[in-house]
Amino acid sequence: MTGMTAPAVRDGLHPWQQALRAQFPIITGHPELAYLDSAATAQKPRAVLDAVQTYLTTGNANSARGTYTWANRTTELVERTRERVARFLGDDRPERSAVHFTSGATEGLRTIARDWLPGFLRDGDEIVVPDADHRANIEPWLEAQRLLAGAGVRVRVVPMPYQSGSGDYDHRALAERAGPRTRFVAATHVHHVYGGDMNVHRIRGAVGPDAVICLDAAQSVGHLPVSVAELDVDFVVFSGHKALALPGSGAVWARQERGPAFVPGGWSGTPNTVGIASLEAALDWLDAAGVERIERWTAGLAARLTDGLRRLDAYEVLGCPLSLAADSTVQRRRGIVTLRHRAVESGDLGFVLFSHGFMVRSDNHCQGDAGEKTGSVRVSLHVYNTVEEIDRLLSVLASLS
Repeated sequence: MTGMTAPAVRDGLHPWQQALRAQFPIITGHPELAYLDSAATAQKPRAVLDAVQTYLTTGNANSARGTYTWANRTTELVERTRERVARFLGDDRPERSAVHFTSGATEGLRTIARDWLPGFLRDGDEIVVPDADHRANIEPWLEAQRLLAGAGVRVRVVPMPYQSGSGDYDHRALAERAGPRTRFVAATHVHHVYGGDMNVHRIRGAVGPDAVICLDAAQSVGHLPVSVAELDVDFVVFSGHKALALPGSGAVWARQERGPAFVPGGWSGTPNTVGIASLEAALDWLDAAGVERIERWTAGLAARLTDGLRRLDAYEVLGCPLSLAADSTVQRRRGIVTLRHRAVESGDLGFVLFSHGFMVRSDNHCQGDAGEKTGSVRVSLHVYNTVEEIDRLLSVLASLS
């Protein structure tokens, strides 16, 4: 290892991490490759793969539509996993909340916008939209505004304010923009480009006790501890595939205290039972591994990477400039580091990195219109990534300086 010692390594997590890395067949099966795109989708541990195979080969059936053993077990699986999701999110009042399964975060956000928000808003109300976040947390709210306008209900969109240069929310400016008609706030827990914790716990103080807060937690659930009790939000939406479960799985958690009860519209068809089985197994695996330690490990790797990039003049790191050093007291990156080469286009840099065995994302990352206009390379980490991979990546990047 180099002289740059990440906090997570100093904490003695290396043996723990090596034992967990060994549980990912796709990772251990390709030692020549470094998968650095977990913000797009995370790889799956053996326990999740085994749970899927066991379900499909021993009890696959529809839910809430039969009285035979397999159907009953599937119904129990679905209801048990609802409770599992609430518990994983630190829900201190699960008897009042609700969990609805979706195909992922995008569908979850659209379901809230389509089936719940129109019944909550009145003519003249305001909604806060984070137009420099992921489009999945922007477009549904704008679509809802257009639908309401067609029905004669005027809703004003208030752009979420951001701090210049860092990409963090500006909570003081938000408090100035929010008023008595601010009824709904869409926010992101961890930014998918800047990698920062967006300090969502400060939003409640900025917008008051009555506004509904909807949290896109696609980049936090499964990556760091999430407590709905501490955050005081009304909706949490996440994708299962970014939390070690299968693609096509996800959930909406609804507090059910502000506004009408959240009940998705339309006929409820067959749920993705195998995806739900994978989600239960993934949450069990994450709890056993320790999400706090996963956060510490990935934050340590991100600090090591940003500290190394700070020494390379050819690169710009997006996001808070104060969180670049491994010894920074304001280090808040959560396993995502996005960078640009000052002379090499991001798509070309992505191809070059893959030729050296690194799988990264290189484009504009589905960011909204108020976000970055120029493409960049995103490195996103999970528990299966290693210090050696970061050091090797820095060596390759240095050779391109």
